[in-house]
Amino acid sequence: MDKRPLGKSGLEVSAIGLGCMGLSSAYGIAPDKSAGVDLIRAAADRGVTFFDTAEIYGPFINEELVGEALRPLRDQVVIATKFGFRIGNGNQVPGLDSRPAHIREVAEASLRRLGIETIDLLYQHRVDPDVPIEDVAGAVADLIAQGKVRYFGLSEPGAVTIRRAHAVQPVAAIQSEYSLWTRDPENNGILDICEELGIGFVPFSPLGRGFLTGAMSGATMFEEGDMRAGLPRFTPDAMAKNQALVDVLASTAQEKGATTAQIAIAWLLHQRPWIVPIPGTTKLHRLEENLGAANIPLSETDLAGIGDAAAAIEIVGARYTEAMQATVGR
Repeated sequence: MDKRPLGKSGLEVSAIGLGCMGLSSAYGIAPDKSAGVDLIRAAADRGVTFFDTAEIYGPFINEELVGEALRPLRDQVVIATKFGFRIGNGNQVPGLDSRPAHIREVAEASLRRLGIETIDLLYQHRVDPDVPIEDVAGAVADLIAQGKVRYFGLSEPGAVTIRRAHAVQPVAAIQSEYSLWTRDPENNGILDICEELGIGFVPFSPLGRGFLTGAMSGATMFEEGDMRAGLPRFTPDAMAKNQALVDVLASTAQEKGATTAQIAIAWLLHQRPWIVPIPGTTKLHRLEENLGAANIPLSETDLAGIGDAAAAIEIVGARYTEAMQATVGR
């Protein structure tokens, strides 16, 4: 697979990465650990070098899974993980914690679980309003100086926060949701500031948490533990109305001999040369389908047609609950 630079940071990764969260949590019953290890290694075998995890996924067990899967391939891959949520007695508890002392504790724990000596890319998972971003960036800068972290990233920040953080410690990557049904980064200044400062952009949920694959409908039922059951965009009525966007992708997919998922990812890849989507999956055939998006050419006419048709569709339902939305864009 071709590689892409994450901005001007010097960090280069495969054009498509793998989001590993769903192998342990968030989307219903997760596969057993051995199946997760096999899938991650299958991704590496197919050219993926960029793997995304976080301490909160599980919590903890996703880092352990990623570490076990990639340890034999350590010199061939880039591992990203995140800090910032509060965890008590092995469970997520309300609130955020990006105090410098806590960042140091989390980094050490993540290194142990991953079984590595250096975290390639360490993100703040959500901006903590009680800790100045300069203090956060300074704490990560210290970890970089100590050789425990290579690069610094932010997940779901606001543009002003990015600029302030970057002034203290250069930010290599911004991670936020971005897809044809979540186009906020185009309008809230995030893509613009990434362009200006030379920062890479990593879209998570590039397939709309599975909706843009065309495999879901208003009749879809979610398993216990599937976070989508509580998101406004995944009510039966919202999914039925949002089907119009899937139809746009399906039309182009038919013309290109591709799938709707591949067109959705290919569209993202064509937006900027420093955008690296990280779709997640638990199934080998979906992994191969997603990676195939890197080989689908889209002309300027194709891109304009897809973008204009998608923009004309009013997406029904917020991407997050009010409480979750309150933690982004700070």
